[in-house]
Amino acid sequence: MDKTFKIQKKYNRNAIVYDLIEFPVEKVLYSKWRKKYFSNLIGKVLDVGIGTGKNIDYYNNEAEVTGIDFSKKMLEKAKRKLKKSGRKNISLKLMDIENLKFRDNSFDYVITSSVFCSVPNPIEGLKEIKRVLKPNGKLIMVEHVLSKNKIIAFFENLFNPLVKFLTGVNINRNTRQNIEKSGMVVKKEKNLALIDIFRLFVAEK
Repeated sequence: MDKTFKIQKKYNRNAIVYDLIEFPVEKVLYSKWRKKYFSNLIGKVLDVGIGTGKNIDYYNNEAEVTGIDFSKKMLEKAKRKLKKSGRKNISLKLMDIENLKFRDNSFDYVITSSVFCSVPNPIEGLKEIKRVLKPNGKLIMVEHVLSKNKIIAFFENLFNPLVKFLTGVNINRNTRQNIEKSGMVVKKEKNLALIDIFRLFVAEK
């Protein structure tokens, strides 16, 4: 079975309880990061893996936002949130990050929030992001990644097969390395929480 299809199936299955399961980490951590790193963006923004639409309420009206996700069920929840919000500057599309249906040099910003843990081929996805970013555009990622702490990394690697089987999520991705392998340059990296498991990356072409 195709890797992408298998992960899509897991997210479609989990969509109904996704927000409930994520509520604690959303309340304590992600809500403040969304406000800090996404709310001031202006211009054309691509929200990759918008999921159930948790970023919708944080964008300002000066941003022209396109949100994509490869899970139909997750996107259905995002569409309901968008309708409820009344926002007119956000559009949602069913699309795979590894095969973006946009022209080269289309976006001022591409943002991700806990997305590249589940992209089947992360380097290919990042290459697509590089392609659709404008020459002076920025990729902003808030992700959970493989720790540089050997003890923490040991347990991430130990439990990754089980977590991936149950949810489609990898907890041991070396996202900085993947960004660099895609041909982009990391301009900023910041530890956000749990020592260095949650990290911010800002990258350019």
